Amino acid sequence: MKSAIDSLLRWVIIAIFTVLVACVTWQVLSRYVLGTPSTLTDEIARFLFMWLALIGGAYTFGARRHLAIDLLTSTLSGRRKLASEAAILLVVASFAAVVMIWGGYSLVSRTLASGQVTPALRISMGWIYGAIPFAGAVILYYCALFFAEVASGRMPVVESDSDLPIE
Repeated sequence: MKSAIDSLLRWVIIAIFTVLVACVTWQVLSRYVLGTPSTLTDEIARFLFMWLALIGGAYTFGARRHLAIDLLTSTLSGRRKLASEAAILLVVASFAAVVMIWGGYSLVSRTLASGQVTPALRISMGWIYGAIPFAGAVILYYCALFFAEVASGRMPVVESDSDLPIE
């Protein structure tokens, strides 16, 4: 199941990045070659960048390739290292659940109820903010998987570059 989620997220990230590059390229061409900047691509690029950053962060966490300060945990071994990993996972899961999912859902629902729309695209800002609870749910899913590994006495494995498929 994890590999299917990873693959889906990879393809979503690739698609978002492709559209983002196309939008920014068109923005530059329309501004400097045509002399009339496109307001639509500016807004699309800004919102896609938000989704890309949040989904990319969740994917990176799932691959265990996120930035981490492991000065303390690298000195631990055995049960202490597992306990440290479990504590870290609980903190991350708490943040994902409370701030990203609960808080993000609250933000999305309030924004949808208020009717706030984007200036150029005229779509609800709730859809833009939807990236927050979505990424939080993905992070929480990965936390549950990693916590199950820790509970069984194994450290979650960090994916190496050779583990990542070339697509």
